[in-house]
Amino acid sequence: MTTLTNRPNTALIVVDVQNGVVEGAFRRDDVIANIQVCVATARSEGVPVIWVRHSSEQLVSGSDSWKIVPELQPLPDETIIEKQFGDSFEATSLESELGRLEVGKLLVTGAQTDACIRSTIHGALVRGYDTLLVSDAHTTEDLSQWGAPGPEQVINHTNLYWSDQSAPGRIAGVVRAAEVSFS
Repeated sequence: MTTLTNRPNTALIVVDVQNGVVEGAFRRDDVIANIQVCVATARSEGVPVIWVRHSSEQLVSGSDSWKIVPELQPLPDETIIEKQFGDSFEATSLESELGRLEVGKLLVTGAQTDACIRSTIHGALVRGYDTLLVSDAHTTEDLSQWGAPGPEQVINHTNLYWSDQSAPGRIAGVVRAAEVSFS
């Protein structure tokens, strides 16, 4: 279990599901629907939903591309973490927010699989969190023209890779959106 002391709680993290990030993403609508299932489950079980939003030259703060997709809207009392690096922990208030909420286990969803999702799940595990990736609730765009595998292969490989991760005193793994339970 988590190596963090006095952290019995779980949180759902929704990373960068922004208009400009997912507009050309693989299976965009299916993935957003699966994230909606996770968010609804978390809310119904009283589990915190933490939203992460990226800013960059392409995702200018306040622009339409920077906004979270209309299908997924944070509630007024849900935290939004602003970030500028791939790892959602890097130079953000995420760690202090999770500490305040006594969270030691994370379920991670969002985009992009081969960038911010991978950085965030690794960042969480090395910081002591139990870290589950929701296997059908993350996506990426097609970067094959730059030599990357196709998006389906990237997603499948990330799920395979993360399903076999471990670290002393921590667990990692994958779970499908329909199987997510926080109790």
